[in-house]
Parts: sequence; structure tokens; C-alpha cells
Amino acid sequence: MQWHNPPAVWQNRGDQLWVKTGLKTDFWRTTHYGFIRDSGHCYYREVLGNFQARICFSGQYQELYDQAGLMVRVSKTHWLKCGIEYVDGIQYASTVVTRDRSDWSVAPLVGQPDRVWFEVRRRNEAIAVLYSLDGEKFVLSRLTDFPEEPTVWVGPVCASPEREGFEVTFESFTVELSSAPVLNIV
Repeated sequence: MQWHNPPAVWQNRGDQLWVKTGLKTDFWRTTHYGFIRDSGHCYYREVLGNFQARICFSGQYQELYDQAGLMVRVSKTHWLKCGIEYVDGIQYASTVVTRDRSDWSVAPLVGQPDRVWFEVRRRNEAIAVLYSLDGEKFVLSRLTDFPEEPTVWVGPVCASPEREGFEVTFESFTVELSSAPVLNIV
């Protein structure tokens, strides 16, 4: 695994990755805000073909847009990030899909869960994003077109657009090659 924009402070603690974000880090392209940012932290591995990735994480959410989760990345103009994004004191299940310009979909989570699980399933040109509050029952958050590229980066992602020092602990990150459908429903 390797870093895209390594944070100044991080530790690999065996089966956990602890990160403290840098100042005003983010991944975003143009839509609504008018700026381009490619400064967030992503600890990735290259994955070829269809896969299923899952991660569990917890964060010290305090400031607007503090965020953590999973990233699937082809280039600086073609990527997906999903996870928790903190807005107005609420943790949202969030997915951003970027093909030159970013879009953003969110759903508020019930309560302020201590930790959450996110799963990304890729099958050819389709990606499904799911999340869970208990690690067992996963809820579909997004199904999106993600033009097929043979190799992508996949891994934990975090950022803090309004500050530095957002602390995140990632655990149980897995990536498996998979030929299963992205959805279990028709």
C-alpha cells in the first residue's frame, strides 16, 4: 500500500491505520464551489478488474466537512469517495462521484455512530456503495456508472477541508476480487 498525499502524522498499528489530517485537505472538482482540490489523504493499493472492498472506521468529527471512508481512483479527474462527511453537527453517509466535475449525494445517519462500515462493489462499469452501522446489515447508498478502467486505486481516504488534525482510525480494510453482481436485488 502507498500514500497519495501522505499525512504528516500517521501510524500503521498492525490491523489499524490511524491518521491525523493535514491543513485544509480535500478531494473536490468545481461543482457549486468553483474550486479544484486534490489534497486529501488516500492510502491505496492497485486493484485490477472487478472487486469488493470493505472498511470499518471511526473519526473525531468536529468541524464542517470532516470526512473519512473509501476511495476508488483512476486519476485526479475520475474518482469516487464514500464514507462519512460531517455537516452542521450531523454525520452523513456520503458519496462523491467525479468525472471531471464532482457530484455529491448524502443521507443523514441515525444518531452519531461510533464507527461505521462502508463497502464498494465493482462489476465492469457499475459500482455500488453500501454502508452499515453494525458490520452485518448493509444498506445501498448509491449505484453509479464508473467507466471501466482495468486498474484503479482503492483504499482508505480522509480529509478536513476546514482545519487540520481530524483524527481517524481505519480497521479491517479488505479488498477481494469478485465476479458477483454489484446488487443482490434485481
